[in-house]
Amino acid sequence: MTSPHREHTEPAPFTAADYAARMERAAAAAADAGLAGLLIAPGPDLTHLTGYRPVETERLTLLVLAAGQDPVLVVPALEAPDAQAAPGAPALTLRDWSDGSSPYAAAAPSLDVDGHFAVSDNAWAMHLLGLQRELPGTTYSAVTDVLPMLRAVKDERELARLAAAGEAADAAYAEVLGVRFAGRRESEVAADLARLLRRHGHSQVDFTVVGSGPNGANPHHEAGERVIAEGDMVVLDFGGLKHGYGSDISRTVHVGEPSEVERRVHDVVREAQQAAFEAVRPGIGCQEVDRVARKVITDAGYGEQFIHRTGHGIGVTTHEPPYMVEGEERPLVPGMCFSIEPGIYLPGRFGVRIEDIVTVTEDGGRRLNNAPREMAVVG
Repeated sequence: MTSPHREHTEPAPFTAADYAARMERAAAAAADAGLAGLLIAPGPDLTHLTGYRPVETERLTLLVLAAGQDPVLVVPALEAPDAQAAPGAPALTLRDWSDGSSPYAAAAPSLDVDGHFAVSDNAWAMHLLGLQRELPGTTYSAVTDVLPMLRAVKDERELARLAAAGEAADAAYAEVLGVRFAGRRESEVAADLARLLRRHGHSQVDFTVVGSGPNGANPHHEAGERVIAEGDMVVLDFGGLKHGYGSDISRTVHVGEPSEVERRVHDVVREAQQAAFEAVRPGIGCQEVDRVARKVITDAGYGEQFIHRTGHGIGVTTHEPPYMVEGEERPLVPGMCFSIEPGIYLPGRFGVRIEDIVTVTEDGGRRLNNAPREMAVVG
């Protein structure tokens, strides 16, 4: 069973105006949170805000955002030409520094000397400590702690990229159903999934979980050398980046005809996934999505076997806020994108997980994965 490889039009590139608007919103969000500004190191936040993707090295690169001042990107002089070529560069003031001089002194004029700043989670400790030495009156918090929704609400161009990534993952799943499972190692099927994701336009494959038989009861099982056998349930969870935005899909298939117990467990997970999707709408707390899925599974007698949160956000990374988990009271907002992936895991026997990426609309939710959720029987 295969599906034809389809070519799709490349999405329109983000413009300098798109990046300028993102930086302006981020600076305003920081001010609303009582912060002096945002300090963004190389990584997903910098990519999202500027389109610049430098190699992370010991040399300081730092985006400084603060309400009421132009964005400043501090860069090593030898990397300034690359920074100037970034799509968001026209909205930035570049300030370079040379080897032998202090990068922290170069950054200091853009920082409030007594300010409290949000710092991107992946900033290097050596750079944060260097800033503290240069400006001992400054204090810092991690972005995830004080501005966790910084990248959570996607615009239409971002949603188009996420939809394209989801469609590619669906196509990869449709094709993998046609490969041989029985008698092959998990790692071989995982390689098939990686190949298919790339065939359908992914530039990066982040994970290819293939959990067969008892290995399926480990939600993050790393595909290994176990040989898949007739009668195995097999959890498939795979994704990566296409056009810079993430895919993440899980389906559970069976080698040969499943037993009644296996069918029942799969049906419960599918019902939980559907119920959680139907609960999605603006204004409800993230934790409500988790509660709805968990209730279906608990009512069926498997509550203790649902051992992880119901979902996570997705964007320029495959895992990011918001999280669909108990205790997360933040409300859903149109444009948020996240997974809904309940599961049941029976140690020593098998596991089942079904996952789609969903975006919040003005009046509900929309799936970005549309691959069949019924249990597929494979050979």
